[in-house]
Amino acid sequence: MSKRIPFEILKKTIKQALLNAGLSEHQAEICSQIHSESSADGVESHGLNRIPRFVEYINKGWINLKGSPKFLGGKGAVENYDGELGIGITNALFCSERAVELAKIHGIGCVALKNTTHWMRGGTYTWRMAEKGFVGFAWINTENCMPLWGSDEPSVGNNPFCIGLPRKKGIVVLDMAMSQYAYGKLGVYRLAGKQLPYPGGFDKNGNLTTDPGAIEQTMRALPAGYWKGSGLALALDMAAAVMANGKCGSDMNAKTGGSCGGCCQVFIAYDPCLFGEEEEIQNIMDRRIDAVHSSHPEKEGGHVTFPGERTVATRQKSMSEGVIVDEIVWAQVEAIAAGDTNAKDIASC
Repeated sequence: MSKRIPFEILKKTIKQALLNAGLSEHQAEICSQIHSESSADGVESHGLNRIPRFVEYINKGWINLKGSPKFLGGKGAVENYDGELGIGITNALFCSERAVELAKIHGIGCVALKNTTHWMRGGTYTWRMAEKGFVGFAWINTENCMPLWGSDEPSVGNNPFCIGLPRKKGIVVLDMAMSQYAYGKLGVYRLAGKQLPYPGGFDKNGNLTTDPGAIEQTMRALPAGYWKGSGLALALDMAAAVMANGKCGSDMNAKTGGSCGGCCQVFIAYDPCLFGEEEEIQNIMDRRIDAVHSSHPEKEGGHVTFPGERTVATRQKSMSEGVIVDEIVWAQVEAIAAGDTNAKDIASC
């Protein structure tokens, strides 16, 4: 069951839960804003739903609340940092902002981050780069949670990849895992008692299924694009590890640190107007989106949208009518905010 909660109440409750878990006022303010924004945008899997797990990881010592990005070295427009297993959100915000600052100087900026923790919703960082007028790329490697094509066991991460484009008439943001459905999304469907719209993985008998719980049990999420998503996941894993000189997915499997503990991330920002005037560049993007909107819909009365378009509509509705929350998760977070920091995570991801 779900209900709507006003954004400010959602943020205030999350912030108190994080303060109780040991975050500083500054950390709790930033993280509660990001988690609340994710839920408001319809990505509750990495918004409110992540709070119990985040608190659990703090309690287990898997997140270093005193950790922050440590500069390791740089060459021109590229810099490398160690996240010191700090809070994933604050580490990723620093690195994405640093990539933008480098791009202001060089036209393009790249920051590689190793030894960090889960960044929550990856699209958060490309949204922000695009809002500042830069094209943004970001990706992460994770522990094995998806089978490579041809395997029947988790053998590669679903390694989310994000792109943001600074279109003035509507920012374009693609935020996708390399599995057909991220594990957080499977958890959302399971909690709601719903089947997936399309097959998202394999059950214990090796059959494709729309049952999110069955996929969570087997850990056999379906790679997006079958062998293509599998191959891209592996390439992204290696590219992040090599760029950051950190752990690859198989290294993380051998460690206990929770989901994405000790992972690598890459943030790239570039000035879209390097070789064209702003009006010219905006017109290019507008022409492409106009073509998207003029595409004939498969269903009468339908409307073809671009990545990020429906997110904005969801955000507007959340701000006016309240943010949708799962009642079970909401009760857990309220309990943590009231002082019970031992509440257990129930959203698999």
